[in-house]
Amino acid sequence: MNDPIKVKKDGPILEVIIDRPKANAIDKKTSVIMGNIFKDFRDDPDLRVAIITGEGEKFFSAGWDLKAVSEGGESADDDYGVGGFGGLQELPDMNKPVIAAVNGIACGGGLEIMISADIIIAVEHATFALPEINVGVIADAATIKLRRRIPYHVATEFLMTGRWMDAKEAKHWGLINEIVSSNNLLIRAREIANKIASGPNLIYSSIKEVLRATENIDEQPAFKTLRSLPTVKKVYKSDDLIEGATSFTKKVKPKWKGK
Repeated sequence: MNDPIKVKKDGPILEVIIDRPKANAIDKKTSVIMGNIFKDFRDDPDLRVAIITGEGEKFFSAGWDLKAVSEGGESADDDYGVGGFGGLQELPDMNKPVIAAVNGIACGGGLEIMISADIIIAVEHATFALPEINVGVIADAATIKLRRRIPYHVATEFLMTGRWMDAKEAKHWGLINEIVSSNNLLIRAREIANKIASGPNLIYSSIKEVLRATENIDEQPAFKTLRSLPTVKKVYKSDDLIEGATSFTKKVKPKWKGK
């Protein structure tokens, strides 16, 4: 059997492709593999940005493999690996940027993986849903995260009805960043990834940690939290800060060292 997850490395960019025909659904074994891949990405100093996408043009991912539930005995409270279901949602200290290149349907756990990314681009024919309500299970990660991504009432209606949303509506609510053609999906994702990879990676790490650590803190206390974070302290004392200031004054392109 082919590996359910394919990986490609292009310098500092890692591409992760879900490849489980017909719907790129994810069982426990696949989820564990994904968690290990993203853990290794997190810990590899030579990798700066990841792109996650699905194989083919129909499905990004249909989420949890319900056949593994009905026939294989998997349950919702099983151990799905170091990063939780899909490898990204609960991975601690994930301070590197992840881009979701949504090539088709993203539903259930597939949508939950998608919204665990930092930047989301989708093809014109992509559609989105949380149909868990129809099979008697809570979309747990989406119930936690979705109201933080789009308006509360939209998120609640989406969770409670299981209805479908097209790419145009998803962009309207800010669920995705861009809509592109199928031919341009990975071209655009790689373009964004290369732009980020060529920048000051210390800053990206601090941005992600600040966003995560201050998500539920009021504005004024958030400043105190920000200044206590390891990634922010590292930025304030970094050679890159001096390099950025010096390059700006000299009107030359900075040479980031990542330290």
